[in-house]
Amino acid sequence: MSESLTLAAATAPRRWQRFTLTQRLLRYGVWLLIVWAVVQSARTIEVIPEFLYDAPEQMGDMLTRMWPVDWSHYPAVVHAALMETLHMATLGTVLALVLAVPLALLVAGNITRNRALNFAARVVLVASRSVNSLVWALLFVAIFGPGPLAGMFAIAFRSVGFVGKLLGEAIEQTPRGPIEALQAAGASTAAQVWYGYWPHIKPAFWSVVLLRWDINVRESGVLGLVGAGGIGVALDTALNLFQWTQVAVILIAVFAIVVLAEVVVTQVRKRVL
Repeated sequence: MSESLTLAAATAPRRWQRFTLTQRLLRYGVWLLIVWAVVQSARTIEVIPEFLYDAPEQMGDMLTRMWPVDWSHYPAVVHAALMETLHMATLGTVLALVLAVPLALLVAGNITRNRALNFAARVVLVASRSVNSLVWALLFVAIFGPGPLAGMFAIAFRSVGFVGKLLGEAIEQTPRGPIEALQAAGASTAAQVWYGYWPHIKPAFWSVVLLRWDINVRESGVLGLVGAGGIGVALDTALNLFQWTQVAVILIAVFAIVVLAEVVVTQVRKRVL
């Protein structure tokens, strides 16, 4: 009898289950945690229904004040501030490269074998990425005073972590074959970096540089709101003085320069990489 029951149980069709009971409970727990987090977030931001319902009307009123756009503001106010923004983004990106390349070499374990140096470089890169560009701008405005110099340093110190991390990862992914051949030939460390690592990471390097410059053009547009120069200063002044036609010109100019930067980066990537 027991043998027949065992045989019947072995020949019975098995019922397939996608998740075990523990996995299902864990998934339900994660969903409950997400719902709880959303509810707590909604309570924290204190949404005022009256203001929320009135938002479309206020937006329509603001757009009405901006129209028609007065383009006479562009040569008088906007152009110089826009050029200053581009210069801040460009110089900040160049300074970030100068600072990030040595850190990328230090953080790459296949070049720098010292664990302490690896850790110290990684801490610097993480610290750079963890501080927002506006916070960096506030810090450098306190040091250098209001102006584009503070904005340039804010962009540079914000970009170091991004550029250094990606370059360090690209260096660590370099194939060992060319490096071992150079080492066997007695090449110095500098020669190994230039002839072994650089040809491999060159596409990644230029891709990271172009991408970071594009991001910096976008970020530098708002640094002026805290006094760090650029188009943000003109935008903040126009908002405080309720000069809505000038605000419209500034917003259109910012949108245009961001689109232009995207086009330039795309075309350069096609021709260089």
